Amino acid sequence: MSRVQDVYPDDGISLREVGLRDGLQLVKKFPSTAVKQRWIREEYAAGVRYFEVGSFLPAKTFPQFADVRDIVKTITELPGAHGVALALNERGVNEALASGIAEIASVVSATEEHSQANAHRSRESAIANVKRLCELRDASSHKPVVNAGISMALGCSIVGPVDPNEVIRIAEKLYEVGVDMVAVADTVGYAGPKQVGELTRAVVRIAGSKPVCVHLHDTRGMGIANASAALDAGARVLDGSLGGLGGCPFAPGATGNVVFEDLVFLCESKGFATGIDIERLVAVRAILRAEMSGEALYGGLARAGLPRGTSAKAA
Repeated sequence: MSRVQDVYPDDGISLREVGLRDGLQLVKKFPSTAVKQRWIREEYAAGVRYFEVGSFLPAKTFPQFADVRDIVKTITELPGAHGVALALNERGVNEALASGIAEIASVVSATEEHSQANAHRSRESAIANVKRLCELRDASSHKPVVNAGISMALGCSIVGPVDPNEVIRIAEKLYEVGVDMVAVADTVGYAGPKQVGELTRAVVRIAGSKPVCVHLHDTRGMGIANASAALDAGARVLDGSLGGLGGCPFAPGATGNVVFEDLVFLCESKGFATGIDIERLVAVRAILRAEMSGEALYGGLARAGLPRGTSAKAA
């Protein structure tokens, strides 16, 4: 069994809470390091085990991630917890490797137009960047998992519809250069369940024994329906953020990521044991309300509670 299958076993479901990275990307106010650490520990106590902890980006430009090394350390001290951090260039990768993070994420745009606008480089250059990341991983002592997200995979804010064959081509190249996992991202929430299911199924087919992640945004209210379609198509790693925090500079009016609490409920309702206590998880939202009072929080579970007779404690 490869390291990635140790981290993401193929006989279950792995839910990643991305609020500390994707959720804080555009906020006006962000929590202190101590509050972030409490956020993590309370989610961990609720049963969450996968956390996207931040980005290795210049602190001057992204002050919300200046403490990423402290947050990585917090995760490594929790038994069985797994941390993921974003690194977009070689400097960031080297800093991530030095931190001991268990997983490093990178991004390749599905369209050339978005790649140039967002990263000022071609898609081929982005793939070469991921290849270099894999080489640095192989030369490192702890050999973290490497995942590459394909942003705008289900629709692009610049060109509109995206040819799924282009996404499959990029996924194949990413596996060729050595990634452990590909994440299919509906970055601006353009897709519905049919498109998500079809693309997920195609990527799962070429992934072989490696896991496939699906990263969804709830821009047009399709997040949970799309997550259900992704599960039906074989995805076993899904991203969401507490309270639906998040956003994208390329999606004006976007709400954010799919709501993590509702995602847990969806998985349980479909027979996937998550190990997460939903009521304890919903209670962690109090941290966000106190620390980021100006940020909108979303979610059906938080609003309506669990159905009568439903156990809060997951199997």
